[in-house]
Amino acid sequence: MRHLPLRGTAALLAAIACAAVPAPVFAAEPGGAAAPGGGPAPSTGRAGGSAYGVPARVSAGGPVLLSLSVPRTAVAGRPPTVKLSLDETGVATVTARVTITDLASHTTAVSAALGWVRTRRTVTVHWPSGAVLRVGSYEVSVRAHDHQRRQLLRGARTSGVVGLTVAEPPAPQPTPAAPPPAAEPGVPTPAQSAAAGAVFPVAGPHSFGGPENRFGAPRGNHTHQGQDILTAEGTPDVAPMAGTVTWTSYQAGGAGYYAVEHTSSGFDFMFAHCQAGSLAVSPEQAMSAGQRICSAGQTGDATTPHLHFEMWVGGWQAATGHPIDPLPYLEAWDHAGAG
Repeated sequence: MRHLPLRGTAALLAAIACAAVPAPVFAAEPGGAAAPGGGPAPSTGRAGGSAYGVPARVSAGGPVLLSLSVPRTAVAGRPPTVKLSLDETGVATVTARVTITDLASHTTAVSAALGWVRTRRTVTVHWPSGAVLRVGSYEVSVRAHDHQRRQLLRGARTSGVVGLTVAEPPAPQPTPAAPPPAAEPGVPTPAQSAAAGAVFPVAGPHSFGGPENRFGAPRGNHTHQGQDILTAEGTPDVAPMAGTVTWTSYQAGGAGYYAVEHTSSGFDFMFAHCQAGSLAVSPEQAMSAGQRICSAGQTGDATTPHLHFEMWVGGWQAATGHPIDPLPYLEAWDHAGAG
């Protein structure tokens, strides 16, 4: 057998190796291998590249409107309440302006700048003082941008434009007349007592005061059992109906000088805070309508001159008696006396 020189053998082996293993084929882009099927992998054009067709997450590049709350209709006058929330990936605050445009004239009816607001927070628009909307059709729109001046992206969750119709306020409904007070069994109604000749218990200028002077108003650990009639000190207090005086006395921490009259109509009347030394009646004395009882004062716990007037059915302070609201009767008697 003929032996080849070693140098010839090495050269032959190198040639065989080169023929069996093809040289690698590099992609057109640096560092990338050829995609299966031949040819270079197409570029996605997305920042960060893509892996097997799955794109990387990319910021939208501007604020988006998460919500915009606007009523579809409102009444003429103060602009309605508008609320909104904005968002942007990786951004803490954005600035916004809300504008209401009159569609008939294509002019701005009112506009409000929100300043820099937190993202993902619901904010309420504060309209300028004195802003009003008249009857018509309007459009509420939102403009916003971030610190890079990137503008609000339309068509995200909401377009940022909402229609608004402003109409006349509804006509005020007439207040239904209060039903006449229910008649207490066995006693005349206010109208019946006025027709029978009952007179107002204060013979002079007067008023009924405010809610604190009404029957049932809170008074510490009890409620007010009468109606206060405010008048000048010394004004005569008189009996509304004929009857008999059943009680006169003095209570330092309450009624002051007072008197009680019983009538055949079923009512008992109590007159409190009489001026000191003015009581003109005594128990068991018969009274006629309009006869003087005392003079208005501010004795007892009163802080201003007035008559505290109570009406009782079933007997004053009796076990079977109870007070009623005197105001309907007082108004009826006052009206009848003025006529």
